[in-house]
Amino acid sequence: MEEYTREPCPWRIVDDCGGAFTMGLIGGGVFQSIKGFRNAPSGINRRLIGSLTAIKQRSPIIAGNFAVWGGMFSTIDCALIHVRKKEDPWNSIISGAATGGILAARNGLPAMAGSAFIGGVLLALIEGVGILFTRLSAEQFQPQLPPLEDPSQLGQNQPPPGYQYQ
Repeated sequence: MEEYTREPCPWRIVDDCGGAFTMGLIGGGVFQSIKGFRNAPSGINRRLIGSLTAIKQRSPIIAGNFAVWGGMFSTIDCALIHVRKKEDPWNSIISGAATGGILAARNGLPAMAGSAFIGGVLLALIEGVGILFTRLSAEQFQPQLPPLEDPSQLGQNQPPPGYQYQ
């Protein structure tokens, strides 16, 4: 099984920014196509044209917003890795909170605090689920003792210490 490794820090920012842009473009395209279709005048041709118009107008904006978020998150994450000299889930949680706060700075201090809290909680949930899945999947890769025959058939009265029959 191949293990996914991330790019080193300067290139990680570009990689995450591009990935976030692509995700925003695809997700925004799907969302805007539905929204444009529903808000267009009746008639299938008008609805399809409304859908395409909405995609062309709004999807690049949504993708750009996602790219800004992804780039800022990765930049803060790389800065924390450099300052703290370790790469752990706390870097992502702090990066999510800082990114949420910075991007809401124009709306005032209460909005910054709320966005920072939401960003930190969301990243904590994401990191927690990742840790949970890692621990659950690690159990299937633990080494197993080979099955032994029943010792009573071999003329022995007791199994080796710590052995459990399968």
